[in-house]
This record gives sequence, C-alpha cells and structure tokens, in this order.
Amino acid sequence: MIQNISLVTVYCLDQTATRDFYVRHLGFEPRVDATMGEFRWVTIAHPNQPELEVTLMVPGPPLAPEAAAFVRGQLEAGQMGGLGLRVDDCRKTSATLAAAGITVIQEPADRPYGTEAVIRDNTGNWLTLVEPKPFTQQDLAAF
Repeated sequence: MIQNISLVTVYCLDQTATRDFYVRHLGFEPRVDATMGEFRWVTIAHPNQPELEVTLMVPGPPLAPEAAAFVRGQLEAGQMGGLGLRVDDCRKTSATLAAAGITVIQEPADRPYGTEAVIRDNTGNWLTLVEPKPFTQQDLAAF
C-alpha cells in the first residue's frame, strides 16, 4: 500500500548551484550527493518535511534526447514549474527573498485560497509561495 509521496523531481542546469540555492535561500538541507557511474544523484529536503526529498536532475537520460533538449530550453526560458512552498507570511517572505536578490515574478496577491507570490530559482523554475487560508469550492468558482 502507498504510504506517502517520498520523492519529487525538479530539473536544473547545474545540480551543485541549484542545491546551494535551495539550501542558502530557501532553508532546505542537503541529503544525498552520489555519483553512480556517469549519473549524479542529488537530493535536498526541507527540515519541516524530512520524509519528502527533492531530487535535482539535469535533463538527460532516462529522457529521450529530444525531451531533454525541450526541458533545457524551458529552463533557459524560465518556463518550468517547480514547487509550491507553504509560507507563514507571504508578503514578508517575498520581500526577504527579493532583498536577497531572488527574482520575484509575481508580487504577493490575495487569492481565494490565500496569499500567493511566485519567485524564480537560480535555474529558471518558478516556485509558488502560498500563505494558505481556508476556502471552499465556491470561493474558487467565484474567482
């Protein structure tokens, strides 16, 4: 029986730089950094959710060459989605990250489900910051 989600993938162009970005700016912890043949396995996790690791993958095998090229192009264009990150104060977190030089591509805005901002990581992934609030399906339909 499935117990939970334990691993998600974020594509990046430089595993070391992206790991360091998430650790330095977003509070993640490094977990695994291992080379297995020509493959490098790098994971990070947030200390508040240690059972969920994020693997930082460079576009390549097992993706087909065309798919890897597409993912690289999307990253370079800043068009890849990354993670949704729950925050306790979206406006303050967004301002703090902006002051640290992080690109904010959507300023904090009130939504039916909470306050949301979007930032970009060092490799082009957009990350959603959400300060959640209670909502109903009707709240979403009215938006």
